[in-house]
Amino acid sequence: MSNTREVRTAKQAEEEDVFFGQTVIMWARWSVIVAGIALVLWTSTNVALLTQTMPFFLVLMAVNFFLHGRFVMGSPLNRTVVTVASVIDVVLITAIVVLWPGSHGLNNQFYVLYMPVVFAFALVFTRKIEVAYTVFAILAYAGACVLTGTVPFDLGNEDKILVMRLIVIAAMGFLGNYYFRIQRDRLARASKGATRWASSTASRV
Repeated sequence: MSNTREVRTAKQAEEEDVFFGQTVIMWARWSVIVAGIALVLWTSTNVALLTQTMPFFLVLMAVNFFLHGRFVMGSPLNRTVVTVASVIDVVLITAIVVLWPGSHGLNNQFYVLYMPVVFAFALVFTRKIEVAYTVFAILAYAGACVLTGTVPFDLGNEDKILVMRLIVIAAMGFLGNYYFRIQRDRLARASKGATRWASSTASRV
């Protein structure tokens, strides 16, 4: 009896994960854009503040329009481009945390925008890449808080808040990738089962 193997190779599996998974990342980015613009419109008290804060989300919108347009037109992006775009997400969110008028670093509530992008990324990429991206997001936020001088490092309340937020960001990456691995294993088992069924059917003919 011939040895059975998974229909998809590891490379094919990764390519399919990125092809179908990039829609998750794009919709996560749209959620960040919509939530950010809604908060800007809600909290802006004058036109000057609106013009200072809206460009952050306009850049994200431009990036996502390009990526989503490519996907809809049947020219999806490869893994490298999707990864670079996700890195840009973290950079722009960090810029918001650092440069937002009147609310910097730990005092900026836009840190929540890290969570959907980290979670969506973890649903698409393998464990090693996800860990690197999650650590990058954690270091970016921690660095933003340190850079703005909003964390005194005196083991006080601010330090505890920072640690708790970093733990939540890490948990988003872990949970997303845990689900990703469950789905990958399920598909692998289903693929092997289909191959065994096809082999046994062929042997009876």
